[in-house]
Amino acid sequence: MKFSGIVGNHRYLHRLHKSLIAAGNRTLVNDIGFKHKFSGLISEEESELKEFNDYLDNLKNHEKSGVPKGAGTDSDDGFDLGRMKRLMQSLGNPQSKFKAVHIAGTKGKGSTAAFLSNILRAQGYSVGCYTSPHIKTIRERITLGRLGDPVSAKTVNSLFQRIKLVLDQAVQLEKGHLSHFEVLTAVAFNLFAEENVDIAVIEAGLGGARDATNIISGSDVAVSIITTIGEEHVAALGGSLETITVAKSGIIKHGRPVVLGGPYLPHIELILRNKASSCCSPVISASDPGNTSVIKGITNVSGIPFQVSDIILHINRDLQLCFEAYDVKLRLLGWHQLQNAATATCAALCLRDQGWRISDGSIRSGLEITHLLGRSQFLTSEEIEALGLPGATILLDGAHTKESAKALADMIQITSPEAALVFVVAMASDKDHQAFATELLAGACASSFILDQI
Repeated sequence: MKFSGIVGNHRYLHRLHKSLIAAGNRTLVNDIGFKHKFSGLISEEESELKEFNDYLDNLKNHEKSGVPKGAGTDSDDGFDLGRMKRLMQSLGNPQSKFKAVHIAGTKGKGSTAAFLSNILRAQGYSVGCYTSPHIKTIRERITLGRLGDPVSAKTVNSLFQRIKLVLDQAVQLEKGHLSHFEVLTAVAFNLFAEENVDIAVIEAGLGGARDATNIISGSDVAVSIITTIGEEHVAALGGSLETITVAKSGIIKHGRPVVLGGPYLPHIELILRNKASSCCSPVISASDPGNTSVIKGITNVSGIPFQVSDIILHINRDLQLCFEAYDVKLRLLGWHQLQNAATATCAALCLRDQGWRISDGSIRSGLEITHLLGRSQFLTSEEIEALGLPGATILLDGAHTKESAKALADMIQITSPEAALVFVVAMASDKDHQAFATELLAGACASSFILDQI
């Protein structure tokens, strides 16, 4: 069996997914880089968002242009949260109209948000979820209600038309400094308020302290989560692992519990715990010695691999929390995803401790139904046929850091230890390519690499 791993940042995966759409519509897939003719395939729903997308494209987009040095630090060099506060005030402060779970961290934020959102939906709650980036459509970043589908273009466009004048005035007031992410965050928070969601799960974009999402007041934060700490966006977050940690700890709110994913280096965990202590915030650690998460094996259901796992949590510090689930079938694969599942479970237990009705069955169900585009995503046989690669196993993953390369290599060893490996890799220029390649090659011996530009 030939196993192809396609890795890189989300813009590259976006191109690949468009290629799959094109192939499915009998449009030619020209080469292994998945270049294609892609015209006339924009859905009617996506065309309804053209004015909104054009509006966002005229704003500064740090995801495309790069983040300035020090922009994510809680210092004079950091992003101006006052700008975001003024925008939200002009919109009636919608962020004060729902309870929120706020998530920061280097890796694992999106998966943890998806796990927790699905746990809450399985219990019957109406959930707003805001994450980034997206793969196929910007609507993926905002989900509403009990089903977890991307927000409809009609809903986004309706809100945009109603608040466009306010946005125009804000852009003018801020002399063009209002960013793509700030406006999109404001739109998401407005949608959550209008939908009257029971709770919102919100992923920070960069760092935490000066991130646009960090305008939620402490009284509205139910739980903060910090997933992992690693060396990504180092220059934007102060230049060291320690400054990165301080920036991400900025989402910890006074008196509100914080869930630590980890595991962390001892001195990094100490920084987080000291910040929590200064805020009188209870700490719940998914990496505590009393917690046990194990992968028992891989099983296939209708061609889709699942990892069978046990998740056992016995937390005795700060809060008394307990959960045991055996033979949980996770579609998100690898030790790192099992840790994300445990972290989300800890957050769910925290909410239950606060009075939210969340059963053990809803936790299991939410974990088992969670899957994400571009995160340990195995293509279906139909998608592989459309690409003209019958018989191959194709995995899509957005890994682009040293830590995520190791997680990817570990996952491949779990799922396909004997397979011949071919990697198609595309990464942005600001990533540490050497560290990524070193870690990936140390854990997964590939027969060939194909490098592409984005």
